[in-house]
Amino acid sequence: MPDQPEARILIIEDEKAMVAGLQFNLEARGYRVSAAYDGEEGCRKAIELHPDLVILDLMLPKRDGYEVCKRLKKDVPDIPIIMLTARSQEADVVLGLELGADVYVTKPFSVL
Repeated sequence: MPDQPEARILIIEDEKAMVAGLQFNLEARGYRVSAAYDGEEGCRKAIELHPDLVILDLMLPKRDGYEVCKRLKKDVPDIPIIMLTARSQEADVVLGLELGADVYVTKPFSVL
């Protein structure tokens, strides 16, 4: 049976240390990881690369995560999105899921 191609994950997050930690852990598990550090770059890369998964922060420069999620679900609706954010209010969670996020995870979190 031929090897499966590596799954591609796009991290859209402005905190470089968070990106580095996620990238290290995901690549150690065999994923191919790309990153974008603001919402506009994230939208462009997601449409261009069509990753298997997007990990999306909410509080981003240039375009917030809600706008990015809405745009991606319009332009590439089959890309799963995990919102990863420090915003844990119920209204934030509901809005994120209503806009199309598949999963909503609050920071801090464990990679175990």
